[in-house]
Amino acid sequence: MTENKKFTTVSFFNSRLTSVISIALVLFLLGLILLMGLMGDTLSRFVKENITFSVVLKDDMSEGEVKRMQKKLETEPFIKSIEYISKEQASKELEEELGERPETFLGFNPLQASLEVKLHSEYANPDSLQLIEKQFKKYTNVSELLYRKDMMEVVNDNLKRIGIILLSLAAVLMIISFVLISNTIRLLIYSKRFLIHTMKLVGATHGFIRKPFMVYNMVSGIYASILAMLLLMGALYYLQSELAGFIDLINTDALLMVFAAVLVLGILLSVVATFFAVNKYLRMGVDKLYYI
Repeated sequence: MTENKKFTTVSFFNSRLTSVISIALVLFLLGLILLMGLMGDTLSRFVKENITFSVVLKDDMSEGEVKRMQKKLETEPFIKSIEYISKEQASKELEEELGERPETFLGFNPLQASLEVKLHSEYANPDSLQLIEKQFKKYTNVSELLYRKDMMEVVNDNLKRIGIILLSLAAVLMIISFVLISNTIRLLIYSKRFLIHTMKLVGATHGFIRKPFMVYNMVSGIYASILAMLLLMGALYYLQSELAGFIDLINTDALLMVFAAVLVLGILLSVVATFFAVNKYLRMGVDKLYYI
């Protein structure tokens, strides 16, 4: 009797452990996709806000006029940052690239002073840039605007494409995860099919029969979610050790959102899968219980 009880306990523990690990691995993949999606948004913002364009100023513009113009532009909602590059500074930067100052072989400095502008991410698109360009051209001291319109379009198109791919992956993975979790739980409930039938015979309601199974698998879902979170933290720690600055792309709020989503999905998918799995045996006749 003691050996049977011990065997039952070990069997129960093993089946639950297998179930928890299976669900945790699925939730880990889902969490990874969600994290990549949120990182993609942060990365998108980072890339867009580091694309600069130059506002080339006329030579007859005094330093005082430049400062007044710079202060006025800093109040514009689309400006993230603006930096003044003088003729001398531009010459030094060119010297660093070419190894020689332009004055040496030209006899004068051909470069013009400019303002290096970075935009907020929501304005870093070709449509907004056309409106911003018109606004800059109102200033009589502006010679021209230099920016890579083609690069801006490529960045926006690629970021949209990545977003669609991640969304599609998340949808496909959600379906696969539900099927895997459903099959895992169905195998667990399979061994209890005769117990379910016995409870039906003694007059137990469907809700009463479902409840212990749903509570059991809800707890398993919570355990699986916690394990998935630990796996995610381990993956992030590894990536940070391999790629310096990687963790800066993820803020605490985004990480908490992913953990909350993993927990909710772990509970929700487990409960829904249990509901359908138990219902299958509740509708099944006694003759079919022996042949499935």
